[in-house]
Amino acid sequence: MKPFTITSFEEYKEVYQDSIENPASFWEKYAKTFDWHAPWDEVHSGSLDEGNVKWFEGGKFNITENCLDRHLEEHGDKVAFYFEPNASDDIKRGMTYSDLHEEVCKFANVLESKGIKKGDRVAIYMAMTTELAIAALACARIGAVHSIVFAGFSAQSLADRINDCDAKLLITNDGLERGEKLVPLKEISDEALEQCSTIENVIVCQRTDTDINWNDDRDEWWHLLMEGAAIDHEAVPMDAEDPLFILYTSGSTGKPKGQVHTCGGYMIWTSYTMRNVFQVEEDDVYWCTADAGWITGHSYIIYGPLLNAVSGIIFESTPTHPDPGRLWKVIEKHNVTHFYTAPTAIRALMKEDIKYVNNYDLSSLKVLGTVGEPINEEAWHWYDEKIGNGNCPIVDTWWQTETGGIMISPLPGVTKTKPGYATLPLPGVQPALMDDNGNEITETQAQGDLVIKQPWPGMTRGIWGNKERYMETYFTKYPGNYFTGDGCRRDADGYYRITGRVDDVLNVSGHRLGTAEIEDAIDDHPRIVESAVVGYPHDVKGEGVYAFTICEGEISDPEAFKKEVNDLITRQISPIAKAGKVQIVSDLPKTRSGKIMRRILRKVAANETDDMGDISTLLNPEAVEQVKSGKAY
Repeated sequence: MKPFTITSFEEYKEVYQDSIENPASFWEKYAKTFDWHAPWDEVHSGSLDEGNVKWFEGGKFNITENCLDRHLEEHGDKVAFYFEPNASDDIKRGMTYSDLHEEVCKFANVLESKGIKKGDRVAIYMAMTTELAIAALACARIGAVHSIVFAGFSAQSLADRINDCDAKLLITNDGLERGEKLVPLKEISDEALEQCSTIENVIVCQRTDTDINWNDDRDEWWHLLMEGAAIDHEAVPMDAEDPLFILYTSGSTGKPKGQVHTCGGYMIWTSYTMRNVFQVEEDDVYWCTADAGWITGHSYIIYGPLLNAVSGIIFESTPTHPDPGRLWKVIEKHNVTHFYTAPTAIRALMKEDIKYVNNYDLSSLKVLGTVGEPINEEAWHWYDEKIGNGNCPIVDTWWQTETGGIMISPLPGVTKTKPGYATLPLPGVQPALMDDNGNEITETQAQGDLVIKQPWPGMTRGIWGNKERYMETYFTKYPGNYFTGDGCRRDADGYYRITGRVDDVLNVSGHRLGTAEIEDAIDDHPRIVESAVVGYPHDVKGEGVYAFTICEGEISDPEAFKKEVNDLITRQISPIAKAGKVQIVSDLPKTRSGKIMRRILRKVAANETDDMGDISTLLNPEAVEQVKSGKAY
């Protein structure tokens, strides 16, 4: 077992205590296992009060040297990534650490030839292929700040992100195939760029060989640029607090927030959490099914595994293409030992004939993981019994885009698991529950808002270009603490169970969606006067989108109206944000100050209308009965 890997519960308790009492010395010891050009001035500075936390400031290094260069002598011939394309077949496509290093160096030279330098922002809007990982790592190698945009987002969402960070270059594909669907990425990119003034060059990676429009002044092919690129590249030294990437996440108000993660703390956190939560050994094959457009793909497909010299898988397809046995086929094909996926996928596959599982040999599996949302007990047990055969610990991980990596999770073979519980905090994480008055709840068995009491290396350093919003979102409600936005229950064993968002953010299939963002899209409908969006229980997605709309005049065809609403959401955000239910109402319940009483709407959406609670403070209590008696489409 590798050093710094916790192997017993007694060791966990000792290590955890040390990390909380002596955080600087704890993380300094681990940081010294990496390659640095120059040492740091101070391990840790700043505070949650001020929102100015820094780790290893002054230390000089490059994260790609720790992901790639330092492994070449011992692991150069080891597979870094197996690529599993959309089209299912039995061919094993592996890229070794040496191959990946060479490709990253070549593309780093390509980026520099396009005038990209340290500090410039590069937008990446690509299919889930090895080229996406190469693009991100090449940015990191030259000190450019990458911003990966999920390739399911619309042209408007892409444009918003490019404009917010003033990206100078865009990397995309001609298109992508995901399941039976063809997504014209270049066409979407072209539409987005009609609103963007900062993009100087577009690099297009061939994937689908579809006909695309071409701008000779701006567009260039990836493969042609790579043909003439040198294979050597000296990584640009970075300060530990220099930005590594910007990743956008939905918030409760306004436009998505550009979370800034820095080079040093993020490297330490993703490496350490990967090592302990998954405990991958030399010959293991680890597979995270996420998309790199989300933080899970950043931390546990690209950076975390490479920092630990792990063999991973990049998966382009869907769990049901060409049939619901696809995931299990890939596990058998690559002898996967560690499997990390979303509860949404598990719930969907539970509904399929068990023959799709039984057709494949899953005996290689050692550890199962879940990410993105709390897993319900029924899905937990199915995952445990049908996929793990009762032999694989399940690591039910809680964390966020903002945290950079896993915060609360069992350690396999170390922590006793409990269905539905993320269990205990990782070393360096000090969670607490807060009551409605802003006081910490000290009783072991309790429920409240989840906060983190002390800084950790992987935490976000800010919202790009908006310090005020950063402070207001995370550090104002509970001063001196990081507010997660999640509600949480703690049981008699001190185990933590996430109960869901307490702000106006939905968790749909593990994707965070701001209600304000969806409402903004819906309100563009010419017939809609006002809208309100809440979540409702969904047996596969976990949470669905429920839209209440006040309209001008009578809507004669509600189903057609719902399609128009969802077309707007798809065009402005993404199909993942579409409303599963739309209810046309004459009024919305509001407080006397004019604020929509979403608590009432959530009860209606969840079909829990027997007790609507106190409505005496409403400006229009009659609206409650109107909403209750309405029909959703």
